[in-house]
Amino acid sequence: MAAGGLAGLLPAQTQLEYALLDADTPQEKENLVYQYLKKMDSRERDLTVPELGGDLQWLNTESPLSLHKDLCGKVVVLDFFTYCCINCLHLLPDLHALEHQYSDKDGLIIVGVHSAKFPNEKVLDNIKSAILRYNIAHPVVNDADATLWHELEVSCWPTLVILGPRGNMLFSLVGEGHREKLFLFTSVTLKFYKERGQIEDNNIGIKLYRDSLPPSPLLFPGKVTIDKSGERLVIADTGHHRILVTRKNGQILHTIGGPNSGRRDGRFSEAAFNSPQGIAIKNNVIYVADTENHLIRKIDLELEMVTTVAGIGIQGVDKEGGAKGEEQPISSPWDVIFGNSVSGTQEDDVLWIAMAGTHQVWALMLEGGKLPKGSDLKKGVCLRFAGSGNEENRNNAYPHKAGFAQPSGLSLASEEPWNCLFVADSESSTVRTISLKDGAVKHLVGGERDPLNLFAFGDVDGAGINAKLQHPLGVTWDKKRKLLYVADSYNHKIKVVDPKMKNCATLAGTGEASNVTGSSFLQSTFNEPGGLCVEENGRLMYVADTNNHEIKVLDLETKILSMALPILNPEACDVPDNLPVQKDKITHLPKLPKSAPNVQLPSLTVAPGQTIQFLLKLTLPPDSKLNEEAPNSWFITAEDNTWLLQGQHLSGEIHDVSCQTIIPFQLPKNCLSAEALLVIKACLYYCSKGSSACMMKGISFSQPLQIASTNQGSLAQVELIYTFLTN
Repeated sequence: MAAGGLAGLLPAQTQLEYALLDADTPQEKENLVYQYLKKMDSRERDLTVPELGGDLQWLNTESPLSLHKDLCGKVVVLDFFTYCCINCLHLLPDLHALEHQYSDKDGLIIVGVHSAKFPNEKVLDNIKSAILRYNIAHPVVNDADATLWHELEVSCWPTLVILGPRGNMLFSLVGEGHREKLFLFTSVTLKFYKERGQIEDNNIGIKLYRDSLPPSPLLFPGKVTIDKSGERLVIADTGHHRILVTRKNGQILHTIGGPNSGRRDGRFSEAAFNSPQGIAIKNNVIYVADTENHLIRKIDLELEMVTTVAGIGIQGVDKEGGAKGEEQPISSPWDVIFGNSVSGTQEDDVLWIAMAGTHQVWALMLEGGKLPKGSDLKKGVCLRFAGSGNEENRNNAYPHKAGFAQPSGLSLASEEPWNCLFVADSESSTVRTISLKDGAVKHLVGGERDPLNLFAFGDVDGAGINAKLQHPLGVTWDKKRKLLYVADSYNHKIKVVDPKMKNCATLAGTGEASNVTGSSFLQSTFNEPGGLCVEENGRLMYVADTNNHEIKVLDLETKILSMALPILNPEACDVPDNLPVQKDKITHLPKLPKSAPNVQLPSLTVAPGQTIQFLLKLTLPPDSKLNEEAPNSWFITAEDNTWLLQGQHLSGEIHDVSCQTIIPFQLPKNCLSAEALLVIKACLYYCSKGSSACMMKGISFSQPLQIASTNQGSLAQVELIYTFLTN
């Protein structure tokens, strides 16, 4: 048992820390640590760490690891973390560098001990997603009940505990920013125990979760925005380290950066980002919060160039700012939005930045101007606007005295009576406002009155402080309805807030983390949505459904979640009129059995440019199950009307017949005839549960179209229902 937990290390390690302050050379420091280890190793009783419970869930390993068996003979670094915590994320580059320098063959193993803050973070699937998102390649144990945390009396995230080869506690490092000590303590510990023959060079069975995943067009998209014309979307494809500019139908216009992380300016083909999040577009310029590079980048779509406009590429600790952008260190910017200075003559002359890493909101001056309660500033200056830098939920009439806790989403209502920034303050689970007249920071919904309580979270609809959120990451303002929408990320919901009444209610999502497109908003599900935007006319909302790797489209007028935006490569869309590419693709689609029935559907009147949503619901015979290894799929053909197929998503997989598959189809804006026939086909492979017999079955639905010149509404839904009978 760990006698007194980490407190047992405190007297000796405090003495060491003071001695290190007076040491001048690396050799002196190493000698001090070496002497400290001799003293710790000769204690009568080790400060030992209890065994990790055998019933705990492990990730990135072939099987659960035993601290006193599998990891005996290793120097172990335990990283107590929770995946929402920005300080924990700041520590990851140090751990990556350490495991790059020392492998398990050298005697070092890093183990992430995930000790959740929020209930949502206790769920294994959500931790899996975080491991992928942050490229964690060492073993992680889900200590959901914080058993080891309490045993060792850990008190904050992140905390590192360094163990010797007997599971004996040697050092602890609390918080971020201890890279030099981490490397010093680890290297000397490895040397000390190697000299004593106590280090084993055996391999630990690492099995990375990321290696088992299929590729997807998007990977953990964090944010999405739309330009004023409503024709172009910008997506932060965070896990692929790139920015996508697409048309509304998902056709890619520009791919900037990716698929690997890096830090490079230049042409689109050579530029590199590292887990970009927030994006803001005006005309042909996009600003990007390049989060893990600690930079603000500028994309010029006309010149096809990427430049850096703020940050120096390493994490900053400055909480004041005031230098020219490219000379000013910044820390984990998470969102950006255009705004206006108080005295400026040009529109959108300020870029507001949610600076999650220092718990503040900053400004980058795109032109000379003045901020509320501030002095005149030159173009290019980057500085703190609101937030003391203390992590808290503190409201104040003076912006510099207010406190935020990892602000992660921004939106702006420039019209009266609002004239404010809305801030999704994730770690306090609140939405706050910052007045653009005088900088006053006020509470809108969520959290509680004690500014130091960052645990006032939940999932409760209500007004003001009675409403509860769980780690919201995004906000967007609906100018048309004067409403604010919130990505309530860890509740897997979209909430709507009336800022006048301070009412907060669930708009979409059930609270379950999954990927179901239901017949209404409240029957549909999300998985940690991170960002959202509403088009200028207020019709469609786009949601970055982060852990589902999708952009979802919500129609705010019909209250229908219409589809996941298909991400279409340019070559699949830019097809000449005779469509040779599409015909080629069609020949490779599966052929249905001759016995496959054809269902004739009633004629449908549609208009050019209109979207049709086919809702495919197939039922298998009793005691049958889908063969998930087989290529179950749907596909669309158009017989003699191949002009219909230009730019379409022509096929897709069927993963689960227990819920409907949604097949989106958008008519071309230029239709070549007044009548046409679409055929939707499905091919399924299923097995009877009682025998080894497997069958391939098919079904086709013929949909005649009458194409009218008048507008028929934006969305038509057609149900495709069929039950396969027992053979």
